[in-house]
Amino acid sequence: MVEAINLKAGMTFIKDGKLIKVVETNHHKPGKGNTVMQMKLYDVRAGSTVQTTMRPTEKVEQAILDTKEAQYLYRQDDMAVFMDTETYEQYELPVSSIESELKYLLENTMVKISFYGNEVIGIDLPTTVELKVVETAPSIKGATVTGSGKPATMETGLVVNVPDFIQEGEVLVINTEKGTYTKRA
Repeated sequence: MVEAINLKAGMTFIKDGKLIKVVETNHHKPGKGNTVMQMKLYDVRAGSTVQTTMRPTEKVEQAILDTKEAQYLYRQDDMAVFMDTETYEQYELPVSSIESELKYLLENTMVKISFYGNEVIGIDLPTTVELKVVETAPSIKGATVTGSGKPATMETGLVVNVPDFIQEGEVLVINTEKGTYTKRA
């Protein structure tokens, strides 16, 4: 059991038979009254997100998750297919449950798949990925790193703000946690 005040983004717990993943937490102290934890929670099985509040001392059962290294193979209709590189076992995940993560994935990218028992519940991306710029405004002569930047569309459809000197065709290192440009590859 874990208290609500100790829940952090990314943790998973079980409440009322539902498998819940914490998206955001905020410790809120109103002017009057008791402190509450404002939370954005994702129901893993139903695929819905909900805003809720909990008392800091409220206890929930933490879900024990296993992870396996896997390779992203392809997307077929509304399913994304991954493969365990040791056993060659394939796992399918609904695209709707990993839509934001797919913007960082190219075929053959290695990820970690999270399991609750035998149930596949999600993926963890590497910290950074290398993606190619397919569309951006022309570079500006004499542009420096300190400029305000410009939007660039990556090969996966992800749009990232990049410095003015970046051109189409360049491969960039993108931080998957913040969705930001890090450097040229």
